Amino acid sequence: MVDAPTLLPEGRPDDRSRLGYAMVAAAATLFAVNGSVSKVVLGSGLSALELTQLRNTAATILFLGFLLAFAPHRLRVGRRELLFLVAFGLVGIALVQWLYFVAIEHLPVGIALLIEFTAPLFIALFARFVYKEHVRRRVWVAALLCLTGLALVVELWHGVAFSTVGVTAAFGGALALAAYVLMAERERRHRDPASLSFYGFLVAATMWMLVRPLWDFPWETLNDSVSLQGNLAELTAPVWLLVGFVVLVGTMVTFSLLTGALRHVSATRASIVMTLEPVVATVVAWAWLGETLGVVQLAGGAVVIAGILLAQSAR
Repeated sequence: MVDAPTLLPEGRPDDRSRLGYAMVAAAATLFAVNGSVSKVVLGSGLSALELTQLRNTAATILFLGFLLAFAPHRLRVGRRELLFLVAFGLVGIALVQWLYFVAIEHLPVGIALLIEFTAPLFIALFARFVYKEHVRRRVWVAALLCLTGLALVVELWHGVAFSTVGVTAAFGGALALAAYVLMAERERRHRDPASLSFYGFLVAATMWMLVRPLWDFPWETLNDSVSLQGNLAELTAPVWLLVGFVVLVGTMVTFSLLTGALRHVSATRASIVMTLEPVVATVVAWAWLGETLGVVQLAGGAVVIAGILLAQSAR
């Protein structure tokens, strides 16, 4: 199956695909850097739940401000949408982010992302067996590659060489990410990305506020300074500044880049370029945090990425 060229509103082929690819690559790079920044924040005393809550709440406020200023009519919600938006916020937003933060708290950033990026494989399998879509036979080769690569990455013959909690959270994050993509793909025909994201973050922020009220949040931690760890351990930064990066750059800027890129390249092609993220994240974590992977892990990571690329093209 070959993607049709993206068309402009006038029906002409979009000749700005290079710009689209550059925007996706920039988003993947910023997401990768955000992984290391988030790991430093998690070392400051904030828990994975607290960082998720703060990110969701801040993103809700920023998305609301944007929509009120530029497109208030997009905030309208029909009764039939309510249940979907609640499910989207709980699974696609809250669980994806929380499980990701739990994973990177217990695993090297690169390995956590490699596991989570098996989501396209689950998407292809869901499309085949639930939606009854035609999926190329290569999905089974992709599954074999991903499973083989992951066995190498976690050194399965030693039991599991890494934290069981981290590995479980990463696989849970992959399933939640697959659900997010499938739900967003379904809803994109009825709702624009900005308002869909706003309601998703709103539901997630509300859920976390019920779990832990904002007045119990350790706000004083944001005024602390924390070591940047690893090769930058001699340097410090205020926690509020690092959290600001996670919210503004790791959420808002990356979202804007991806949304803008989809005007020029298809979702399938964009998702393939996004596989840069675990590669760049591994390099950033090595240069910054001093996280190193053995030859076996690197080889396994290459096999996983090959499987992910096949899975992306199988639908």
